[in-house]
Amino acid sequence: MSAPATSSVAYIRVAVERGMDRYPDGLTYRADDALGEVGPGARVEVPLGRGDRPVAGVVVAHGGKELLDRGLDARRVKAALRVDRSQPPLPLGLVQLAQWISSYYCAPIGVTLASITPAAVRKGVGSVTRLLVSLVPSPPGGKLHPKRRAILDALVSASPDGSPIDIDSLREASGLATRAPILALLRSGHLEGSHRSEVHARWTRTQLDDAPPPTLTAEQSEAVESIGATIGAGFSQHLLFGVTGSGKTEVYLRLAERVLARGKSVLVLVPEIALTPQTWGRIASRLRSHPIAVLHSGLTQAQRHEQWIAAGQMRAGVVLGARSAIFAPVPDGQLGLVVVDEEHDHSYKQDQAPRYHGRDVAIRRAQMSGCPIVLGSATPSLESWWNATSRGVSRLHRLTHRPPGMRTPRVEVVDFRVESRLRRDRRVHLIGPTLEHALRGALDGGGQAIVLLNRRGYANWIACADSSCGWMMRCDHCEAGMVVHEGTPLTQMMRTTRCHHCQAMQVVPRKCPRCSKGIAIFGLGTQRVEEELGRLFPELVREGAMARVDSDTMGTGADFHRTLGAFGRGEIRLLLGTQMLAKGLDFPNVRVVGVISADTALNLPDFRASERTFQLVSQVSGRCGRGESPGRAIVQTFQPDAAPILAAAAQDYEGFATQEMTVRLRHGLPPATRLARVVFRDERRDIAEALATKAAVALRLLPGHAESAVHDPAPCPIARIADRSRIQVEIHSPTAADLQRLITAARNAGILVPGESVAVDVDPVALL
Repeated sequence: MSAPATSSVAYIRVAVERGMDRYPDGLTYRADDALGEVGPGARVEVPLGRGDRPVAGVVVAHGGKELLDRGLDARRVKAALRVDRSQPPLPLGLVQLAQWISSYYCAPIGVTLASITPAAVRKGVGSVTRLLVSLVPSPPGGKLHPKRRAILDALVSASPDGSPIDIDSLREASGLATRAPILALLRSGHLEGSHRSEVHARWTRTQLDDAPPPTLTAEQSEAVESIGATIGAGFSQHLLFGVTGSGKTEVYLRLAERVLARGKSVLVLVPEIALTPQTWGRIASRLRSHPIAVLHSGLTQAQRHEQWIAAGQMRAGVVLGARSAIFAPVPDGQLGLVVVDEEHDHSYKQDQAPRYHGRDVAIRRAQMSGCPIVLGSATPSLESWWNATSRGVSRLHRLTHRPPGMRTPRVEVVDFRVESRLRRDRRVHLIGPTLEHALRGALDGGGQAIVLLNRRGYANWIACADSSCGWMMRCDHCEAGMVVHEGTPLTQMMRTTRCHHCQAMQVVPRKCPRCSKGIAIFGLGTQRVEEELGRLFPELVREGAMARVDSDTMGTGADFHRTLGAFGRGEIRLLLGTQMLAKGLDFPNVRVVGVISADTALNLPDFRASERTFQLVSQVSGRCGRGESPGRAIVQTFQPDAAPILAAAAQDYEGFATQEMTVRLRHGLPPATRLARVVFRDERRDIAEALATKAAVALRLLPGHAESAVHDPAPCPIARIADRSRIQVEIHSPTAADLQRLITAARNAGILVPGESVAVDVDPVALL
């Protein structure tokens, strides 16, 4: 049999849902006529490998013989098996965005596209098929029984325009107990039926606020008018730098109103699931006539499916969500504004392939959509600050004051070494006298308080009580210490520890395995702080008015919703948690914020440690003083003279940024340069080292990339995780374009092949 003429055959390029990086642009298949209409974004099933195993994938290109330019023999091109018609294709813009992510972040295109569409959507979770009925244009003759004629009359009344309605809706409108009479009319030809798939999910609704919009301050009005002038004029990038409580959300809402009035949609990103209920309430209260879709991992599978479909059908609406919401299937040409709130937050960075940064992907999507993007923060990332103040990439808008009626909190830095000496008992206290007094005053006065410690668990140091022994409990699978966790089922009989890197669990021995002496448990965690707060304020425990918010207690989005809702209603008066409490929350009755230890991130072996510390202290301090009562923030630290802590206490972001950028420039660190980190992993350290050395040598030999510096291989700060040694190679380049060219060349040459043994992290936010 002769081969088909390639000029008359249609081909598709498919990104299969496998971790294959040999063909970064996808695999080519024949699109026979039996396949039907198929284009970019469609989900298809194709044969893969010698056994022609059916696998799912997404079409990234459709065309003719130009897709065979790789020298493929047309006779060897396999035919695609089928098209998945159960869900609409991805918008072309999302396909192109995935291709950019695959290229920039060095990730297989199939894995990238698979991560865009939630698993709940691919599996059809929550889908139900409904039977719809309508009148036939030419019903059969003959006399109908009056009861069946009444059914037809009820249908005309329920659907005057003749559109199909659900069979159960017609049953209720006709006063019938069963569907049987309606089914009889379908069989007799008086009615015709059709099927429609829908997704239904159960929701907990937030009560809407009827308060009128606040009067804008002069700074808010200037920001709204300046950014608003760019709506509809193509892509533009804006940094909204506003102190905590200065009304950045109100600026977002005013801009959203303008975009919606033009018939376009708005995409709003927040860094934490915890922020979505409160943000949803504010958006829904102000934009009641417009649909709102919510997308984040805290939803149930059925809810994610339902909201994904809603976003794909959106016209003049709002999509709200955490990092993954950037992939909302808003129709091509429909996006009119992108907002990234708390843009500095490291939660926007994905820690698994594809290792994208949600903020930077949002910028790219706004570019591709030709619409403005607003990055908002009281403590902008140094990358965004550099782009706005030195490179002119972003337009800077300042909100330097809180609106009338809101006071800037008073921040007090206390030396915890001095605080510890003020205690008269020998018990270890995590809450010093200053913070205890402030909490008691706020609670006795009818106020609320937030206490932050960015470390979950009970304690993070388990060692021999005899200091001369030197034994310390470490994870058997990682080069990391174990963390004691209270309250697990196993701890009913014995104390257990957990590794926060590989999740392995161990039992705390009763005696030191080295010298048989006693065991001492030191350190701190949110569970230990909760225990101490319970001793100090037992009445809160009895009333159920204290809650802990961390990843151990907040398993789903509903948990966040319930806890923050109870805090907003005043049912919970003291909230303790990790960094998820440090951003974006707006509760006017919070009078005191306490930081248990401002040092948890300061001494990490990471050049961003100072920046992260400043942001955390500054952000959590801004959660108080948002009502009529003044706010007070107590920051406990063993390093009261540390520059980031002092700058955060003074709310001096610009001074801190200037000082930190001087250090970064001196040492050639981001954002002055661009960084990629390649981690080589293997169970044997010598193999990981050999892989890293070979790659580093090959990278340096690539022609035309002398401007990029490839550092010598070195062990990662955490040199072993889950029984695999980790060796890293850092690449520094003057610009993003230089870095991208080098990584692309290395990928094409087979030097960097992402997978189980090699992880490529472009623009990393953490170096552990």
